[in-house]
Amino acid sequence: MREYNIRIPKKIKDIYKSTLRLGGKNPGKDIISFTNYYMELNNKPFFGICGEFHYSRYSCQYWNEELLKMKMAGINIISTYIFWIYHEEREGHFDWGENKNLRHFIDLCALNSLYVILRIGPFSHGECRNGGLPDWLYGRPFRVRSNDEDYLTCVGKFFREISKQTAGRLFKDGGPVIGIQLENEYMHAAAPWELTGKQGDEIIDKGDDGESHMRILKEMAIDAGFDVPLYTSTGWGGSPVLKDEILPLYGGYAFCPWNVNEQKPEQVPTKEFLFRNYHTDDEIPPEFNPPYRPTHYPYMGCEMGSGMQVWYQSRFIVPPESMTALTIRKVAGGCNFVGYYMFHGGSHPVGRCGFLNEHVVPKISYDFQAPLGEFGQVRESYKYLKLLFYFFSGFSGLLCSMSTILSKDSEKIEPSETDVLRYAARSDGTGGFLFFNNYQDHVRMQDHHDIAMTIDLGEEQIVFPKNKGMTILEDGNFILPFNLDMSGILLKYSTTQLITAIGKEQKTYFFFSPPGVDGEYCFDNKHIKNVTTKNCHAGRTDSGLYIVTEPEKDAVFELMSIDGKKMTICTLPFRRALGLYKTELCGKESVLISDSTVLAKGEILEIMSIGKPLINISIFPLPEKDLTVSHGIVSEEHDSLFVNYTITLKEKEIEYDVKYMGNQKATLRILPASFKELHDIFLYIDYEGDVGNAFIDGKLINDNFYNGTPWEIGLKQFFPRLIENEIYFYIIPWKKGKFVYYDSAMALKKEFKGEQGAAIHSIKVLPEYEVVLDFSK
Repeated sequence: MREYNIRIPKKIKDIYKSTLRLGGKNPGKDIISFTNYYMELNNKPFFGICGEFHYSRYSCQYWNEELLKMKMAGINIISTYIFWIYHEEREGHFDWGENKNLRHFIDLCALNSLYVILRIGPFSHGECRNGGLPDWLYGRPFRVRSNDEDYLTCVGKFFREISKQTAGRLFKDGGPVIGIQLENEYMHAAAPWELTGKQGDEIIDKGDDGESHMRILKEMAIDAGFDVPLYTSTGWGGSPVLKDEILPLYGGYAFCPWNVNEQKPEQVPTKEFLFRNYHTDDEIPPEFNPPYRPTHYPYMGCEMGSGMQVWYQSRFIVPPESMTALTIRKVAGGCNFVGYYMFHGGSHPVGRCGFLNEHVVPKISYDFQAPLGEFGQVRESYKYLKLLFYFFSGFSGLLCSMSTILSKDSEKIEPSETDVLRYAARSDGTGGFLFFNNYQDHVRMQDHHDIAMTIDLGEEQIVFPKNKGMTILEDGNFILPFNLDMSGILLKYSTTQLITAIGKEQKTYFFFSPPGVDGEYCFDNKHIKNVTTKNCHAGRTDSGLYIVTEPEKDAVFELMSIDGKKMTICTLPFRRALGLYKTELCGKESVLISDSTVLAKGEILEIMSIGKPLINISIFPLPEKDLTVSHGIVSEEHDSLFVNYTITLKEKEIEYDVKYMGNQKATLRILPASFKELHDIFLYIDYEGDVGNAFIDGKLINDNFYNGTPWEIGLKQFFPRLIENEIYFYIIPWKKGKFVYYDSAMALKKEFKGEQGAAIHSIKVLPEYEVVLDFSK
C-alpha cells in the first residue's frame, strides 16, 4: 500500500465569546450569538447551511414547493437579493406584488422553519441589469455607491420601503429574518450600465468611500427598522470591514467566466480545491488575508459556487463533484457556516422598459446550473450536497469545535499538480474527521490507488484500512471519521462517510461507501458484547472488531454493548445514498430513500418523478399508521431495516405536435388536457448552435447559451398561455469566420464569411408524475 500520514496535535481549539457586537433574542426566548469560531443558537453550536433563492426570479405560486425542496436538502437559511430595479423601475413607484411580494416569501420561509438573510444592497449585482440599480439613477448629478447625500437619499427611501414589507418578520419579532447584507463587493467589483449606447463600455462606480460608506449604510438600515442579530458584507477583494460591527462573509467559484475574454480564452485552474486553514493567525493563506486576525471572527460563507451561469463568451459545464469538493475544502479549513450561490436557479423578469438582465448572460434564463434548476429541476448536485448537509447539521456540536490540521506541505501544492493526494483533518485532539479531495477545476486529476492512512495522535496511531488499500478516483471527495463515540461504542475508523443518525433510545447511523472504496469499520471491542450482520462480515482481533461490507448492497449490522445498549449501522452504496432524505414523518425522525423528488409534510409525502411512472421509496422507521395513496397500484415489502413501497402509476401519453421548419426553427403545440393529473411537463431540446430562443405569442419566455447539454424548460408556469398558443423555437447559428463590411451610400452593409451551423435534433416532451402518500389514517 502507498502510505500517507497526518499528525494530530493534542491542542484544543481556543474558542471564546466573539468580540462581534452581534446577536439577539426573539419572543420565544431563542438566542442567536457568536463565538470567534461559529454561530450559536441557544448557546449551542449552529452549523448554518445557507442557500440563495431569488424570489423575484421565480413564480410566486410555486415558492412554497421550492422552499420545501431546499429544506428537504438540509438548507436551514435562505438568502435572497432584493434587486432595487425590480421594485422601483420607475422612480417613486414601488412594486411589491406577485413575484415581487417579499413579505409573502418571508412568511413562507417561516412556515417552513427556514431563517432568512436579506441582501438589501443597494447595489447587488447577481447578473441583474445595472447590478440591480434602477436606470433612472444613470447620469444623475451624483455618484452612486458613494457618500453623496442625494444618492443616499434615494437609498434611504428604498431601505424604508423594504422595511415596510418586512415589518413584524424580523427575528426580534418572532420572524425568520436573522440577517442583513449591506452592499455587495464594495470597492471590489461593479457591473455595466446597460443604458449606455454601447453595452459594457461604461461601468458603475465600484466605490471608494471605504468603511465610512459601510457605516452609513448600516446606520440607515437600522434607522429604517432593520434590527437583526447579524449584519454582513462580502469580505473578499479588499472590501472594507467594520470592526466588530459587520461580519464579512466569503465564497469561491471554480468557474469564473468574467476571467475569460479574447485575450485569455481559457480559464486557468483555481485554488478553490486546495486545503487551507482559514482560522489561524499563522501561515494565513495569501488569497484570504483579511484586515483582522482570522481567529477573532468565524469564517463563514455566502457565495460558494453551487453552479455558475453560462456567459456568452464562456460555455462551461459545472459537475456536481465540484460543489461537494468546494464544500469539503471549506469545512476542512474551519468553515462552520456554508453559503451557496445559487442553490436555486430562476428567470430574469421582463420589466416595463425591457429586459432586466446583464448583457453577458441570457436575457431570461438564470438557471445557474444550480442544484435546483430554473424550473425546480432536482439535479445531481442537490443529491450530492444533501449528504454533506445532513452530516453538518446532525453533528454540529462535535464538528464545530474541531481544529483544522493540514497535511505536510499542503500549502505548497499547486492547482496544476494532478498526482498529489490532497487531504486534511479536523480534530479535537482525540477524534475527528479526515477530508479527501481529488477534484480540481480545468484539469484532470489522476486516480490514487492502494492508499493507506496513518493518523498519528501521539500516544496512539490509527492505521487503516486493514484489508485492502483505498482507491481515490478522479473527482472523488469524501470525509472519513476516526475515534468517533457512537452511543458509547468507539469507532476507531471507517472507510465510509457518515451521513446522519436518527432515534433516541436506540440510534441508527447511516453511512455510504465512496466510489472506489470498500467499506470497512474498526471498533474498540472492549465494550461490545455481540454483533449481528446482514450483507457484511465481522471478525474480532486483539486490535478491534472489524466489519467489512459487501459492495453495492445495503449492509446492516447491530452492535450490543456489554451493558445491553444497542445501535444499528446501515451502509449504503453511493448511488443509493444519493436518494436519501432525512426528515420528520408522522412526528418521528425518519430516513427515506427514493430516486424521485420527495417532499415531506407532516404525515404526507409528495413524490414527483420525471418520465418514470414507477416510483420506489424506502422508509425507516415503519410508520405506525396505514398507507393510502392518491392513485396508482402499491406493493409493499420489508427488509431488515426498511419498508419498501413500489407505486405503479398509469403511464401518461402527452398529446403534442412538433413541426420543424428547416434546421433552425420549430413549433410545439401541446393539448391542454395533457397537463391533467401531472405535476409538470418538461421539454428537453437537443440542439446545436449559438443561442436558443423560445417564444409564446411573440414574447421570449426562455433562452439558452449552447454548452453541449440539452436545453430544459418546465411548462407548468406557462400553462394558461399554452391553451391557445404554441411555443416556437429559433436557434441562432454558431459562426466561425468574420464579418466583411462594404461601402454603401445609404446604409450599413456587412456579410458573414465563414462557417456557421444550427440544428434542432429533437424535442423530447416528458411528464412529471406526482403521487401523494398519506399516513394520517
